[in-house]
Amino acid sequence: MYRYDMSMPGTSTLSATGRVILGLLKWEPRTGYDIKRVTDYSTRFFWRASYGQIYPELRSLERAGLVAARDEPYGRRRRRVYELTPAGERALLEWLGGTDDVYDVRDEGLLRLFFGELVSHEELLELVRRRRRWFSDAGQHFLQIAEELGPVEGPSAEVLRFGLDLMAWSAAWWAELETRLLETTPSLPHSGS
Repeated sequence: MYRYDMSMPGTSTLSATGRVILGLLKWEPRTGYDIKRVTDYSTRFFWRASYGQIYPELRSLERAGLVAARDEPYGRRRRRVYELTPAGERALLEWLGGTDDVYDVRDEGLLRLFFGELVSHEELLELVRRRRRWFSDAGQHFLQIAEELGPVEGPSAEVLRFGLDLMAWSAAWWAELETRLLETTPSLPHSGS
């Protein structure tokens, strides 16, 4: 099932994965593998896509006429390269020009923290330390990306800056929580009854 109703101009319900794919194909034709590789390096910290999402979505986009595919030789095998069609470009531009900006946070560490009263003080403290380290390491990863890219301008550079700032802020927030937890007296976890 594809979520772009071509019979109703002005309405775009592209899936999240579809939006990422169309945007990447606007820059250049790519294989499913290329799309996954680029998302792992660029958008994964704010919009993740798995092979299990990318390949079915590419087939759906192709059936809907939003992308076209061609087989190309690649060593002894063939690879399927996708490119944006004019209809795909219209759908992408319609979405880019839209005003429905969904903000969706899914952070398992925050979910565990939410239920932190159900575990021991030591387990909670370990979670907080793990999250602090994760955000600190992710910030270092963003710095490496920035160094590898060199000077970058435009909106994608702003997304990188946002990522750097967010990782630094998050690492500091978890560090402050760690300090607060170290200053409190451990209490017994709730029994759940």
